[in-house]
Amino acid sequence: MAKSTIRVKLDIIFKMLFSEHLDLLHELLAGLLRLPKESIKNIVIKNSEIVPDSISGKFVRMDLNMDVDGKLINVEMQYGKDYNFRERTLFHWSKLYSGELRSGNDFSLLKPTICIGIVDFKMFDCPEFHSHFTVMETTRHEVLTDKCGIHFFELTKISKKANKDDIMELWLQLINAETKEELDMLAQTGVAPIQRAVYVLHQMSEDEKIQEMARVREKALLDELTARNFERREGLVEGLVEVAKNLLGMGDSIEKIAAVTGLSHEQIEKLK
Repeated sequence: MAKSTIRVKLDIIFKMLFSEHLDLLHELLAGLLRLPKESIKNIVIKNSEIVPDSISGKFVRMDLNMDVDGKLINVEMQYGKDYNFRERTLFHWSKLYSGELRSGNDFSLLKPTICIGIVDFKMFDCPEFHSHFTVMETTRHEVLTDKCGIHFFELTKISKKANKDDIMELWLQLINAETKEELDMLAQTGVAPIQRAVYVLHQMSEDEKIQEMARVREKALLDELTARNFERREGLVEGLVEVAKNLLGMGDSIEKIAAVTGLSHEQIEKLK
């Protein structure tokens, strides 16, 4: 029987792992951005703390906000489907990009800003697990600026078979791992930073305090997901009711309106 382990794709574990072990964060960024490890000189995490109240709080982001060699980089682990994640990521990118510019400063001082979203759901209708967006002209494909980069990594498209020659995929497999056996399989690739991460995760999995934090945080995220789904369903029903009212005003039959909207005859009768 497969032994469970704490999961890196739970945002609080993701943040603890990489904020408390800068060597692993260094390797992760190099792997996800396809950069030579030696090219990353300095990483400063701006929000490394985990406030106790945030662990059980709904709608609280457990992201990593960093200054990396003069670039602003934000990494967010999204556990559970967020239908507005694209828009939310773009909003956070814009806030990061403009946030450090003081009144009167020259716009040339704006720093290159990169947002990385690792998501546990399908975002795009393509087989690739990595999508990289920038701002470019639509016909010439000329990049407007090198100061904008948004990366999405979809864990649902990651293979379970470890490939020691692809460090990007290995990191994502580690983040996606659900069992001790999956982690041990990754350690057997012999890739040093992955072996180190597996060792740290095994130690974290034995810590009862971390186990409890993970349990509380997962419950909060599930409550958040339930709340979002309820709001989405409520919004959908309200929209169907408006359609039904319009069709009633046009003189359509209850049977036709029920077929179009999916509302019951009783619900439509009440609207008359």
